[in-house]
Amino acid sequence: MLLGKKRKLGREIKEMSVGEKLALTEKVEDKDILLYLGLTDDANPLFIQHDYATQTPYKKPIVPSIMLTGMITSAISKYLPGPGSHVLSQDIQFPKPVYHYATVQLLLEVVEVNHDDHTVMMTVVGTNEKDEVVINGNLKVCPPHRLGGMDANVLDNF
Repeated sequence: MLLGKKRKLGREIKEMSVGEKLALTEKVEDKDILLYLGLTDDANPLFIQHDYATQTPYKKPIVPSIMLTGMITSAISKYLPGPGSHVLSQDIQFPKPVYHYATVQLLLEVVEVNHDDHTVMMTVVGTNEKDEVVINGNLKVCPPHRLGGMDANVLDNF
């Protein structure tokens, strides 16, 4: 239990500004895809069966779009705004497929900070090794809320 322990939280909304960016690189490995498929019980042959995928316009297995979305939400949860933040809405397009073993460069940028409703709007662009856009989208994110002090009311939910 974390009661009374310091928690590492991301940045408060008052610390955020338009134009902030986060760039990171994610490599897609077989283990990641197999773990995702196992956790979700997703048996889509387009994601793992080479014999099927070669007969499609993609020519080889692709990475599930929701797995790529997970990389984006993970970057938000870990780095910008960071721990304690929450994605409220998202509009993400995947104009080109991402293939197994691909390296995806993600660029997230804060484009609006709204103190009234405690949200930030962010854009995301993902490119592959050929510098082609494979992800393009907008996200509405709630940065972490600062916690109050410890008092008797904290234990009301236990």
